[in-house]
Amino acid sequence: MKADLHVHSSYSDGSETAEKVMKLAKERGVTQISFVDHDTVKGRHEVTILGENYGIEVIPGIEISAYDFKRDRKVHVLGYNYNANAVHIRSICDNLLKRRQAHSLWQIEQIQTAGYELDIQQIIETAKPSETIYKQHIMRHLTEADYTSPAYKQLYKSLFKGDGVASGDIVYIDAVDAVKAIVADGGLAVVAHPGQLDSYDLIPQLVPYGLGGIERNHPDHTAEDYQKVEALAQQFGLVMTGGSDYHGLYGTTIELGEFSSPSNLLNV
Repeated sequence: MKADLHVHSSYSDGSETAEKVMKLAKERGVTQISFVDHDTVKGRHEVTILGENYGIEVIPGIEISAYDFKRDRKVHVLGYNYNANAVHIRSICDNLLKRRQAHSLWQIEQIQTAGYELDIQQIIETAKPSETIYKQHIMRHLTEADYTSPAYKQLYKSLFKGDGVASGDIVYIDAVDAVKAIVADGGLAVVAHPGQLDSYDLIPQLVPYGLGGIERNHPDHTAEDYQKVEALAQQFGLVMTGGSDYHGLYGTTIELGEFSSPSNLLNV
């Protein structure tokens, strides 16, 4: 088994279509895959059919953009194997997507005011099938530089960070509410890449609300992160997962399936 349980597509902020990702997964020998596009379940039907066509087992997934308000930091919560209707997940994510879209449109206006040429309609077309514009879509129309290049990073930082004209962020969902929604829809709630966002202190707080897992294998995790995840998983009886966090051209250079999951979620 080779499971990549953290993959993104053009249904959110990935550069590649779901089918292109699935084809790549097949070439890489991936046997199980989960598309965890941000705050949306829109691609679930398509990826299920693609999985049948390519002979890859598809685990329904989502990555909810949440927040740890007690510690004032972002936290991402993965949801797996939730019910097809995903009533509770959609109810908390729909407003989040609306806030993100409104903020992205504001960012485009600010960047235009700063003297950059941007066509909103072209950016909307670039983002499809995602109905929400992400910063990666805006950047694609500002530079041809590679995502990992110094030029890209410098421009991104100058616009979206600190005193940049398009800096700022939206109000996120409370991490507790994200876990509760996933559990209410019959899914497994997993804290994503705790080493990347320093989410370790939040784990015990989420367990009483039904947290069932913690992501161990991730490109940003170190040997120390592995040890921390394993200790927490043992202490609270959590499933450990993993994946490449693949975003195509909109992410760091990583091979799909490179950070395969230590768990088989179909048997959880």
